[in-house]
Amino acid sequence: MPNVTALNGRTPSVTKMSGYLSVLRPLFVLLWIFCIRCEAARSFAILKNLTGAVLGRPLVVPETKHGQQPSTKYVEEPERVVEMVERSINSSRRELSYLSCGTGNPIDDCWRCDSDWEDNRKRLADCAIGFGRNAIGGKNGRFYVVTDPNDYDAVNPRPGTLRHAVIQSEPLWIIFQRDMVIQLKEELIMNSYKTIDGRGVNVHIANGPCITVQYVTHIIIHGIHIHDCKPAGNAMVRDSPTHYGWRTISDGDGVSIFGASNIWVDHCSLSSCTDGLIDAIIGSTAITISNNFMTHHDKV
Repeated sequence: MPNVTALNGRTPSVTKMSGYLSVLRPLFVLLWIFCIRCEAARSFAILKNLTGAVLGRPLVVPETKHGQQPSTKYVEEPERVVEMVERSINSSRRELSYLSCGTGNPIDDCWRCDSDWEDNRKRLADCAIGFGRNAIGGKNGRFYVVTDPNDYDAVNPRPGTLRHAVIQSEPLWIIFQRDMVIQLKEELIMNSYKTIDGRGVNVHIANGPCITVQYVTHIIIHGIHIHDCKPAGNAMVRDSPTHYGWRTISDGDGVSIFGASNIWVDHCSLSSCTDGLIDAIIGSTAITISNNFMTHHDKV
């Protein structure tokens, strides 16, 4: 037996050591059973997700941010989504009549027939179809009015500019005071839960770097002219009120969607960009690109 000395300097007896072991042994057994149960629960959850994917059910990954309802990342069966879109289009067309304001386009008919649409702008968030139909943008936030078309500083943007609006942490529905052409100095890096709503005005983002939607969720971009987008970078750019960082050279896309989810780009015109007009990569999912006019380019 090894030489064991107690704190009081005396050597404990074999009987006492055996007593300690008899008390600890059941505890070890209970811990072992608990670990098995934890692993079983984890394995069951993984099996449930895999089974759902095989059966065509969506894989739901809840995310909570800014008091919003959990967003949902979908891994959906494409045929099911196509059927939903076709039903929506057919339903809108069946309601056409001589005196109807309808167009047969379910997205337009969802909000254009409201004569007070300008006072009910956020209704647009309920009009998406397809994979990105759950994108809510800034529906649960306040309105932010862009009054200044300039982009003075990509690290410390001025209030009233588009860059200042899109980096905020809170949900925002962004509208424009008047017609404007916005020439950005660096990529416009958006934060989650934002709507850029160009209805009622003529807004161009042009002749510089354009929009980047990177690792965020719930973005709606509607009614904006995006064109002549160019690379930029090797500069500091702010992406939230509390963070800015070094950006390497961008590609020159019109809208770059990078590892993002629940994105809806609708009724925009896009043309003449150095790289793609809309580029969705790195596991981006739940995206609808609808009613856009794309010209003067050899790839989307």
